[in-house]
Amino acid sequence: MPLSLTLDQVAKLAPDASSLAAGRKLAAGRDWRAVGHDERALWGECQGSALYQVRIDLGDLTAKCSCPSRKFPCKHALGLMLKAAADAASIGTAAAPDWVEEWLARREAAAEKREQKKTVAAAAPIDEKAQARRAEKRAARVDEGLAALDLWIADLVRNGLATIADQGPAPWHAQAARMVDAQAPGIAGRLRRIAGVPRSAPDWARRVLAELARISLLTEAYTRLETLDPPLRDDVRALIGWTLKDDEVVARGDAVDDRWLVIGQRTEDEDRLRVQRSWLLGLEHGRYALVLQFAVGTAPFAHALIPGTVIDARLRYWPAAYPSRALIEERRGTEPWQGAQRRSPDSSQGARRRSPDSSQGAPPAFDSFDELLRAGAAALAAQPWMESIPCVVRALRPARADADRWLLVDTTGAALPLASRDHRRLAALSGGHPIAVAVEWDGDTLLPLAAIVDGRLEALVA
Repeated sequence: MPLSLTLDQVAKLAPDASSLAAGRKLAAGRDWRAVGHDERALWGECQGSALYQVRIDLGDLTAKCSCPSRKFPCKHALGLMLKAAADAASIGTAAAPDWVEEWLARREAAAEKREQKKTVAAAAPIDEKAQARRAEKRAARVDEGLAALDLWIADLVRNGLATIADQGPAPWHAQAARMVDAQAPGIAGRLRRIAGVPRSAPDWARRVLAELARISLLTEAYTRLETLDPPLRDDVRALIGWTLKDDEVVARGDAVDDRWLVIGQRTEDEDRLRVQRSWLLGLEHGRYALVLQFAVGTAPFAHALIPGTVIDARLRYWPAAYPSRALIEERRGTEPWQGAQRRSPDSSQGARRRSPDSSQGAPPAFDSFDELLRAGAAALAAQPWMESIPCVVRALRPARADADRWLLVDTTGAALPLASRDHRRLAALSGGHPIAVAVEWDGDTLLPLAAIVDGRLEALVA
């Protein structure tokens, strides 16, 4: 695999600004020796307070350094990647040294061991009676918890939202805790998200009522689970809190092989976990996929997914009425995106086919907000609890409606509001001209994920 790292790509891997600054200093210094690469890895030794051995797996940009840092990647790994990105020609190809070969072999062995564990687990005899007892016990707890929640929501609506708005987030978090106890964590998460809505905007009451209506629709659907079509039944169970193991997703979900462009990413803290949401777009098939990753503390995520890069991979979608979430079943390589366009989004996800237009310097995309709204309507028709859908829309222009509100305007003059935040960087990237923008649409506002300018993808959230 040739060296194809970019400075922007490496910068997005940095755990914080200080690590990136230290990495840049190391990259420009003369403390490196035995630097080289082959198709699989990049390596080098950096002289600091000790001689540190640094290796980078070029397949997924996983880094390993012999230094004691708890940051991933550390400043030495960032320095080596920045050095390679700045002057790839200066790093020759060579046979990997033993310490690199041993690390790659351990990684391969660990991957094989994980697969073996999955195989053994799948082949292990299942105590079906014990499993049925556990499922029955959980179902009873969920039923009891959802019945109590329905009563609480009915009382809340009857008494009026003003009675709870002045109490802050405490009542919502208390109900969320009860849902956790009832083994319905999916409902708990929705209640916690509502906690920040009251008094947050002039239309907060409408938004709270809409979220409560979705929860009520979900609890009603759960009581009629056996009457639902199997894909929607999977959705309802997942939204309540039942999870599928990876091997179950592989066995039941649709597999799609493609070259996937990472169009956006958000990382948030939830219950002592870091949660990374990465949106991917298949350049051949035009399908979108959401990859969720979880990590504790400063531990690295399993897959390095960097906005503006393309991974050659097989994704496996969770079974659903409107498949969106996916896992990476097989990853074959990573490269920077070069701005080549293939085709418009898949009609199965709410858009009609269009001929490519490589002059736009954009990936498969919608031409207008009308197409986006049709895609959103199709998603909600299939799965009424969709929280957001991603898309890339061509030729959008950011505009300021007033001191507090920003809009995106398409070529027809139609405008949709942007989520509340400072969008001056998006405006600067546009320069007043229409550009392609990757967004997340939640039915009310657009969250810009990335701007696509001159064949470059510039991430806007992380």
